[in-house]
Amino acid sequence: MSGTFLGMPAFPQAAERAVRDGQLRANLRHATHTIRDKRARAVAELSDWAELRAAGQAIKDHTLRHLDRYLVQLEESVTAAGGIVHWAADAEEANRIVAGLVHAAAGSDTQKPEVVKVKSMATQEIGLNEALAAEGITAYETDLAELIVQLGDDRPSHILVPAIHRNRAEIREIFAERMAAWGRPAPEGLTDSPAELAEAARLHLREKFLRARVAISGANFMVAETGTLVVVESEGNGRMCLTLPRTLISVVGIEKVVPTWRDLEVFLQLLPRSSTAERMNPYTSLWTGLGPSKGAAGDGPSEFHLVLLDNGRTAVLADQVGRQALRCIRCSACLNVCPVYERVGGHAYGSVYPGPIGAILTPQLRGTASPLDASLPYASSLCGACYEVCPVAIDIPEVLVHLRERVAEQGGHPVERAAIAAAGYVLDHPALLTAAERLAGRTRALHPRRLPGPGRAWTDTRDLPKVPAEPFRDWWRKNRP
Repeated sequence: MSGTFLGMPAFPQAAERAVRDGQLRANLRHATHTIRDKRARAVAELSDWAELRAAGQAIKDHTLRHLDRYLVQLEESVTAAGGIVHWAADAEEANRIVAGLVHAAAGSDTQKPEVVKVKSMATQEIGLNEALAAEGITAYETDLAELIVQLGDDRPSHILVPAIHRNRAEIREIFAERMAAWGRPAPEGLTDSPAELAEAARLHLREKFLRARVAISGANFMVAETGTLVVVESEGNGRMCLTLPRTLISVVGIEKVVPTWRDLEVFLQLLPRSSTAERMNPYTSLWTGLGPSKGAAGDGPSEFHLVLLDNGRTAVLADQVGRQALRCIRCSACLNVCPVYERVGGHAYGSVYPGPIGAILTPQLRGTASPLDASLPYASSLCGACYEVCPVAIDIPEVLVHLRERVAEQGGHPVERAAIAAAGYVLDHPALLTAAERLAGRTRALHPRRLPGPGRAWTDTRDLPKVPAEPFRDWWRKNRP
């Protein structure tokens, strides 16, 4: 993965700009509060939610411990069902495989190749749309929110609702100004009514569904024992992409595998309630290779390719604390309760994975060499709300602290290192500590309210604690029984 996203600065600088955008904060506050309140009601309906959560955690942990075995089983099952499996070590290899498959499907067709896409974070992670464009291939997003983002020349800012930072008036303006450049213009007199906006999107996409020869998807889950892939969605665009084109290419992270159909049952209860606050997804599409008729006319794709994506995941797997991030089922519940995300939005995280999960997943996938990725583990108040709502019990605060330790070991500011070294020496010598405490108490009237130099950033948002006139240990000696 690239070091930064859109050439963005480190999180503190990006967040500082975002919090000044009053419209963004209003959009986020309304959307996240609405979603999390609905989710709380949906979860409360199940008396065994805690047991389901524990089961999801156990299944994921077991699978990750034996990932090599289940991936081999998955490849065998997909191949036996008529699909073709490709292995991609990184984004470059995955993009090269997909572009080659699209060109092969186009054959001698002189028209510019086109593909329709199901919402997929894995393809966003690897920059697939941009890679395809460089190969002369146009990719059309078909999820409504992804379409808004694409037409607006924007980037997703939420896992579940990529256009959460946009309100209805902004969406109407995007449709009116940009749809024509991507094919069918927006209807005359389009308003910001949700029904009208959805209908405009349907009209815009319908011809693309019927024309495209190739579809690209991700998958929410892959079942190793049968080779079945699963996509859950709410609009029906996924079902169109998965059935109409003649070639289907699915790009899926290797951590999305589950061992059996019985395991899948657990996640099909956890995911909809945690994401869209629904008891069941409106559309749950499952396919196994080419199906019973092996792609006969009128029965789905005649070619199915599965691209299994690593792109840093095996490195995450090697970290006993950090690997729990790979349990994530992309429900976005952690974003909707995060006080930091609510105020800064998703773009400040500089990754397709925003919010608390992004703060622990992105630095592990990309490393902490860049200022952006090194700053992400600090993009949290450590309040723990993300852990409480996670349907697979990822202890995000634990991983954040673990990653902060990793960043610190790489070396921080020279002044910070010197201050920590000096404090460590003083704390290790009781007599020196006592002398320092007494000196601090006697000179407290001279203490500044703000720190100078590099410390100024810390005291811009915090008050320095007042030094007591008498050290506690001196007080204790005088007053203890």
